[in-house]
Amino acid sequence: MQEHGVIVVDKPSGMTSARVVSIVKRSLGVKKIGHTGTLDPMATGVLPLCIGEGTRIAGYLLAEDKYYEGEFLLGSETDTLDREGKITSENPDAAKLVIESQILAEMAKLTGPIEQIPPMFSALKKDGKRLHTLARAGKVVEREPRSIIIHSFELISFAEGRGTFSVHASKGTYVRSLVFDLGRGLGCGAHLTELRRTKSGQFDLAMAIPLKKLQESAGNYTLVDPSMAIAHLPHIVVSDDQAQLIADGKRLLWRDVSDEPEPKEVFAIRTPGGTALLAIAEIDEERLRFRRVFNYGLTRRVRSSNLPAEIV
Repeated sequence: MQEHGVIVVDKPSGMTSARVVSIVKRSLGVKKIGHTGTLDPMATGVLPLCIGEGTRIAGYLLAEDKYYEGEFLLGSETDTLDREGKITSENPDAAKLVIESQILAEMAKLTGPIEQIPPMFSALKKDGKRLHTLARAGKVVEREPRSIIIHSFELISFAEGRGTFSVHASKGTYVRSLVFDLGRGLGCGAHLTELRRTKSGQFDLAMAIPLKKLQESAGNYTLVDPSMAIAHLPHIVVSDDQAQLIADGKRLLWRDVSDEPEPKEVFAIRTPGGTALLAIAEIDEERLRFRRVFNYGLTRRVRSSNLPAEIV
């Protein structure tokens, strides 16, 4: 029976996110699977994967904040902005003069709403071509800065030019670029040497299963139901009859499903009992406009007993 929801994998280093998806797909024997934001090959940690109908909520998980812990090395820059690239500049003498208070001051400057230029070695496109493809061909092109929010950028330890840190950032943040900007601000250059994502939205390391363990025991994992995976969205619970009308594609007004004030943002609709996700919708001139309708667990005639229970 096809399962639907989100599984959280602890990604190992040295592997692309796409490779992790391929391994999990084969291990679990599922056809539809996708990640909710890539991790660089060097990075490890939380990689939520959407399975089955869960793939249809991926866009609502991409927007969530991310949390990281990592390590930087002062005194050198690389073309990839991390340890896997080629060294492009070195300034060890300047790095030896840097003290902790200077690092804290530069981190403060990089905290809050900032503009960040994406790295050349990234999957973003310029004129239809991936930036990393252009970078490997020796080309450097102009990239538009992107608005991001660094909620916190904190130093954990620092000694002999190496520092460990934590970051809480909005979607679209490149931690490699953050470290690069830190090094430039200190006047000595820097690159990322370690990175671990500790949390993505509501998904954290405590929920993550190591990829190797998943391969060895494919039936031993926790699946988060789609309704719980988007628990950050406001939601309503509808009756059997209302659920059937939605499943049948009927046009409905807000007053057909709720007596509460109209929501001002996108919201979730749960099946009777609140046990499964039926739809994601918004209000457009009093009408329900459905962004997604989910049919997993629904029969031609909706009955609560036929709905999937939460798997958390």
